[in-house]
Amino acid sequence: MTKPRVPETDQGIQGELLVETYDQFSQNMRDKGLLGWNDLLAAGIDHGHALEIGPGPGYLGLEWLACTNHTHLTGLDISPDMINLAEENARAYNLSDRTTYVLSSGDNLPFEDDYFDAVFTNGSLHEWAKPQGTFNEIWRVLKPGGRVHISDLRRDMAAPLRWMMWMICQPRDIRPGFITSLNAAYTPGELQDLLVETTMQACAVKSNPFGLTIQGYKSGLAV
Repeated sequence: MTKPRVPETDQGIQGELLVETYDQFSQNMRDKGLLGWNDLLAAGIDHGHALEIGPGPGYLGLEWLACTNHTHLTGLDISPDMINLAEENARAYNLSDRTTYVLSSGDNLPFEDDYFDAVFTNGSLHEWAKPQGTFNEIWRVLKPGGRVHISDLRRDMAAPLRWMMWMICQPRDIRPGFITSLNAAYTPGELQDLLVETTMQACAVKSNPFGLTIQGYKSGLAV
């Protein structure tokens, strides 16, 4: 039986030591090819101006930029420490001219309607204090013809897979954070129930043994 969800912090990752540890973890995931930028391309997110919610150190969006042409990324995070780190990493990638990082929350996006060609995020959904409000905001700022891709862990992951992912987590100091994130994640049914009362209700919830994905296409003429 799946244990009840235990919400995690909604303040993001802050503090020098924790930020440094998470940066090392994210680099390891990037080097193992586990961040999922290929999933973005497979979902048709391969052009234009994209919004990434909760970029953390920024590697997912930066890898996406590196393998696409004439694209721009806006990253939005609630942690000023992560914003600073993402900007530093963008400079290391020589992609500062194609990135903008903004300090704000997902349920109150500081952008006009129909602004982005795509919105994506990986591993931040379980931290959202107001997920339904964030879903509505994502749909509001997405252009007609735009695409959304939201991925995260699933709380009902089988025990052997939990153990395998726990072992993958390096450095070891990040492992307690993996457990709290997993306990704060949603099940497929819970996520579908969240979407029902939002403007993103037509989006599809997909699952695999490790995680969940929300994918959608905003109908209308592409801008």
